[in-house]
Amino acid sequence: MTQKGNLFKGQQKKKSIPPSRHGKISHTRKGKRVVKPSKVTKEMETDKELSKFINYCNEARAATVANKEGGQLSIVKPQNDSSSGAKK
Repeated sequence: MTQKGNLFKGQQKKKSIPPSRHGKISHTRKGKRVVKPSKVTKEMETDKELSKFINYCNEARAATVANKEGGQLSIVKPQNDSSSGAKK
């Protein structure tokens, strides 16, 4: 059963008339716009660091499995020790 009420048996979706573009092609948007949050909290920062660590671990595990099977997959950018909270 359809979720939209206008697509039941015997009814079709009405085609809308596009605006006159005067020979210009239609602009298609690709992807979502990334809007940075106005406030960055400590919790958001720790979540970001945690997700970076998890991604690195997953990539390292995939690289080792690929190398064991004879592939040439390796991590290009090594994980750098970022101590954002400590100052020298």
